[in-house]
Amino acid sequence: MAEHTNLHATGPALDSQTGPEFTADGGDWAAIAAEAERLGEERIVVNMGPVHPSTHGVLRLILDIEGETVNELRVGTGYLHTGIEKNMEYRNWTQGVTFCTRMDYVAPLFQEAAYCLGVEKLLGITDEIPVRATLIRVLVMELNRIASHIVAIATAGNELGATTMMTIGFRGREEILRILEHITGLRMNHAYIRPGGVAQDIPADTVEMVRELLPKVRRDIGELQDLTMANPIYRLRHEDVGHISLAAGLALGLTGPSLRASGYPLDMRRIAPYCGYETYDFDVITDDSCDAFGRVRVRWAECYESMKIIDQVLERLEATPGPVMVADKKVAWPAQLSIGSDGQGNSLDHIREIMGTSMESLIHHFKLVTEGFRVPAGQVYQNVEHPRGVLGVHLVSDGGTRPYRAHFRDPSFSNLQSTSIMSEGGQLADVVVTLASIDPVLGGVDR
Repeated sequence: MAEHTNLHATGPALDSQTGPEFTADGGDWAAIAAEAERLGEERIVVNMGPVHPSTHGVLRLILDIEGETVNELRVGTGYLHTGIEKNMEYRNWTQGVTFCTRMDYVAPLFQEAAYCLGVEKLLGITDEIPVRATLIRVLVMELNRIASHIVAIATAGNELGATTMMTIGFRGREEILRILEHITGLRMNHAYIRPGGVAQDIPADTVEMVRELLPKVRRDIGELQDLTMANPIYRLRHEDVGHISLAAGLALGLTGPSLRASGYPLDMRRIAPYCGYETYDFDVITDDSCDAFGRVRVRWAECYESMKIIDQVLERLEATPGPVMVADKKVAWPAQLSIGSDGQGNSLDHIREIMGTSMESLIHHFKLVTEGFRVPAGQVYQNVEHPRGVLGVHLVSDGGTRPYRAHFRDPSFSNLQSTSIMSEGGQLADVVVTLASIDPVLGGVDR
C-alpha cells in the first residue's frame, strides 16, 4: 500500500489507487516538492483553495499535477453557500430584489433587472413600465457592466503580481461607484430596480455628473490598456493560455466574453432584446483567439460599447420626463416615494396625507409594504446579458404575495464547467490566469 502523506494534516489520505495527497497552504511548495521527491512520486494532488484567490470568492480547485503540468482539474464549490433562492420564497415579491442583488456582488444591478423583468411578465405589465424607468435601468446596467469588466481585468493583473493594474482599475471603478451611489444611495447591493420601475427618479444633476466622470473612466481604461496590450510579459502570460474552441465552449454552456472570444456573437441584448436594447446603436464584440488574451480584448472593447450606449441613454433621459414607476398603485411600492426634507424616504406631504387625511391610503400603504402585491399564478423565464454571460431567472407564482420558486441560471456557475478543459495539459502557473480570464464571482455560484 502506498505511503500516505498530507502536509499540515488538512486533507483526507487517499487509497493505494491514487497515492499521496498534498495540501498546499501557500508558501510551502518547497516542502511539498521535497516530500514528493522522497516518496519518488511525480504525480501529486494539490488543493488550490478553498481560500479566497484575489476577488473571485471562496473556490476550491483540485489539481492532479505531474511536475508543473496539470493532468486533471476539478472545481469544488459550495463553500460560500447563502441560500438566497430559498430565502426569496419567504419574502414578498418586492423584497426579493434585496436578496438577488447580493448574489453576484460585482454586478448586482443585472440580477435586479432580470428578476424584475420576470415579475413584470407574470403581472402582465411589461408594456406599462414608464419609458424613463427603462432608460434608467439601461443606464445603471451599462455603468455596472463597465465596472465589472474593470474589476475582472484589474484583479487578474494583481494575481500575477501587477498591483499597479489593480490600483488604476479600482480608481476608474470608483468613479462609476460614485455615480451609482448618487443614483441609488448605495455603492453595491442597491435594491434600486423594483417590479414596476425603479425606486426613485435620478437626482437632477445625474446626467451632468455622468458626462463629467465618464471621461475619467475612459482615461483609466486607456492607461490600463497601455500597461497590458503591448506588454511582452502580460502577453506571454495570456496568449495561448486557457484555450477553448468554439465547439467546446458551446457544449459546456459557456457564455459572455469567454464565448465571444471564441468567435460566437451570443449577446441577449441582440438575440432576445429587453429594456429597449434593440433601439440602441452598439456592436457585439467578438474575437477569434479562443484564449485568455482574447477574453481581455473583448472586455476592453465592450467597455467602450457600453459608453456608446450610455451616451445615447443620457440624450434620451434629457428628452424624456415622466414617472419612474408603473401607474397601478396596487403594484407601485412604496405608494409614493419622493425625497423628504432629510434626504431620504417619503415626502412630508405624502406622510401627512396618508396619516392624517386618508384612512384608505394608510391602509393601502400598510398592506402593500407589509404583505405585498399578489402575482397571478404561472411561471416565467427571463434572460439578460450579464457581464459574465447569460443570466436567466425562472420564477414560479402560485397566486400569492411571495414567489413559490425562484431559481437563477448564474453565468459564473455555468462558465466554471470550462475551467478543466481550459487548464488540463497546461502549466500550473497558467491555472491562475485561466480562472481570472473566466471571471467567476462565487456569490453567484453559491447563491
